[in-house]
Amino acid sequence: MTKFPLEIVTPDRVFFSDKVDMVIVRGIEGDLAVLNNRTPLVTPLAIGKAKVVIDGNERYCALSNGYLKVSKEKTTIISDSAEWPEEIDVKRAEKAKERAEKRLKKRTDGLDVARAEIALKRAINRLQVSELKSVRNK
Repeated sequence: MTKFPLEIVTPDRVFFSDKVDMVIVRGIEGDLAVLNNRTPLVTPLAIGKAKVVIDGNERYCALSNGYLKVSKEKTTIISDSAEWPEEIDVKRAEKAKERAEKRLKKRTDGLDVARAEIALKRAINRLQVSELKSVRNK
């Protein structure tokens, strides 16, 4: 498989920068796989995980919204946040999930409900990704 450059950036750092075989991300309309020579595109991303494949090895990270840009030169993911499973503070994510669930039970006004739903999705995503390990495909 021919590799292509992938860069994942957040406001705080260049999270990842290397040549990859494939990346799969969660777009707002579903999952999207990017391989070398994909047609250029820009699309918004949903809260979800990204699967990065290099030489048959799979690595997952948690992403919080953002955009995917595919060009002939490289593929770029710009996200509010990105974390490898080992970087995720599981206790903090569990507490965030609990807080969001409590807010949703109260349902005071529309803004609080929308923010609580987003917080809940982020926390659940982080908890799911924290359980994933790198995998070697044969």
